[in-house]
Parts: sequence; structure tokens; C-alpha cells
Amino acid sequence: MQSGVYIVGTPIGNLSDMSPRAISVLKDVDLIAAEDTRVFGKLANHFDIRTKRVSCHEHNERDVVPGLIEKVQSGMAVAVVSDAGMPGISDPGFRIVRAAREAGVDVFVVPGPVAGISALVLSGFPTDRFTFCGFLDEKKLRDDNKIPHTIIYYESPNRVLGTIAKMAQIMPERKIAIVREITKIHEQAIIGYPAELMNIEQPRGEIVIVVAPRPEHKMSDSEISEIVNDIAATSVKSAAADLAARTGISKKEAYKRLLKKGGCVD
Repeated sequence: MQSGVYIVGTPIGNLSDMSPRAISVLKDVDLIAAEDTRVFGKLANHFDIRTKRVSCHEHNERDVVPGLIEKVQSGMAVAVVSDAGMPGISDPGFRIVRAAREAGVDVFVVPGPVAGISALVLSGFPTDRFTFCGFLDEKKLRDDNKIPHTIIYYESPNRVLGTIAKMAQIMPERKIAIVREITKIHEQAIIGYPAELMNIEQPRGEIVIVVAPRPEHKMSDSEISEIVNDIAATSVKSAAADLAARTGISKKEAYKRLLKKGGCVD
């Protein structure tokens, strides 16, 4: 087999999504670098893949990658797999690709399922432009709301209800899709405005949240006034930032409206 690094996509739930090429490559390479060798072991047993494997995850990737590149430079073929889906997409993988490019060794991709893209398609939201933000960071949610087009997040099931509540405060006018268990028996997409989904039963399994683009129409003065009333009890500075994020008006205009309304504290 040709020497190089092979980035191999694996199923995100349904084993039938494993491609014949992926099976062939994983059987023929000299070594497999797996995010978790125990998790990969189940997949390997199912497809009778007996190739030697080593662990390469986020905590040891920096230390392991140089040795893997040396093996490729000596003529070996090394495959990289994550626990599920495409390596490098919020999973280990990009560092070995970067190191391989810097070392001048060949890199090949064996495409496979990607949870974020699958959820995007299932949401029915526009796909012509989208931003993938990886695992959701609540501290960045206000800044993320400035992104006008579709947004994709990964989220853990134990945090998802709190995240929906936060979205109801920051981006109430944007529909969201809670997509879970993609390709599995209980695959589900729950779609609505954040406020409508705050009381749903806590979703289980792997979660992807897709956020629809910001509405093209601007909020009316009366709609903005309702939000002003909602947040007027907080400090002027934080309230202005909140109002600007939720309505699309400038912070300067938000500040003026809040001062006119009164009730904010310095």
C-alpha cells in the first residue's frame, strides 16, 4: 500500500454506513492511530480488521504525532480514525495532517459521515452558507449571534436544556433544531424557537444544535420595546449589549433607548 497518512471516516451510529473502501484501507495499512483503541476495537471486530493500532487522542496527540510521521517517512502507511465520524472535525486528526504537510508526506482522505453536516441537512435550514462552531461555548453565544447565516454546534445532553434557555434570552428570534442520535434507531429532530423548546424532555444521546439564519426583517419599534421592558432591570452597559444582540440594532442606539426607558442601574 502506498506510504502516507490516511484519514478515515467511520460510522456515527449505523455500522452499515462503513464504506467498503474504509474497511479495505484499515485492513491494508501498517498501523492505525485510533482516538480510543477500545472503542475502535468494537468496530474492528465487527469488520474483522486486525491491523496493529496505537492510541492518538487530544491528550497525547502532540507527543504521538512526530513518531507517526517518522513511520510514514520510513515507508509505512498509517490510518487515523476517531471514535466516530471524520477525524479532525472536533476530534483528533488535524495535527497529524498539518505535520504530514510540513514533512512533505502524502495525505489521503477516505470520506465518511459527519454529524454536523447530517444535522444541517435534517434541520431544513439554509445550507448555502453555514458556520460550524464545534462544541458550544455559552460565553461566546452573544458573539455567535452576530453570525447572520446558519450555525452548527455540538452539545452534550446534560447541558442542552440550559443551552436552549440561554438561546431563548440571546437569540429568541432564530429557530433552532435539536438533532440527536443521527443514523440510529431513535434519530430525532426537534425544531422550533428556543422559547418553545425550553420544556421539552431532556434529549439523550449525541446532540447537534443547528441555528437558523437571523430573520431578514428588522424588528419593529414595538417588538424592541417589549425586549427593552424585559431587560431594563439590569445595568445599562450589560442591558445595552443584550438589547443589541437580540434586536440587531447598534449598541449606541440600544443605550439611547434604555436611557429613555429608565429603570436601568449604573
